[in-house]
Amino acid sequence: MRYSLIIPAALMALASCKPAAPTNTESALNGSWKLVSSKSIVKKDTTDTSPKNGLETIKLYNDDHFAFFTHNTQKTDKPVYDSGSGKYTLANENYTEHLQYCTEREWENHDFNFTLTVKNDTFQQRGVEKIDSLHIDHIIIETYVKIKSK
Repeated sequence: MRYSLIIPAALMALASCKPAAPTNTESALNGSWKLVSSKSIVKKDTTDTSPKNGLETIKLYNDDHFAFFTHNTQKTDKPVYDSGSGKYTLANENYTEHLQYCTEREWENHDFNFTLTVKNDTFQQRGVEKIDSLHIDHIIIETYVKIKSK
């Protein structure tokens, strides 16, 4: 008999609960992006580091992780493949990558800070890549275009 009162009361309590309001935290970067141009600036020397003919670089994002890979699009005796991934944060235009995994292991567990601008289907990141132990200290500017879903 006691249960006959408890069960309806529990059901009424559950029915009166409001579902949590959905939060829209989806990143503007979510999806797949293709690198279309890149530059490396060391002191006053600028080098075009855009993917050469036969190479392609893709960057993938979800709400808090990124991954990138570069590979050759033509079959050759010597395949080209480079990749990395990790966590990122984006607050307004302040974008930071924490590289957790990388083909070049010496790059792992480093943070890289960039300014990121998104306009329509294009984003550009600009910032310093610096790893003292590897004598790397340059500004990079990379431009990506979103890959449209089919």
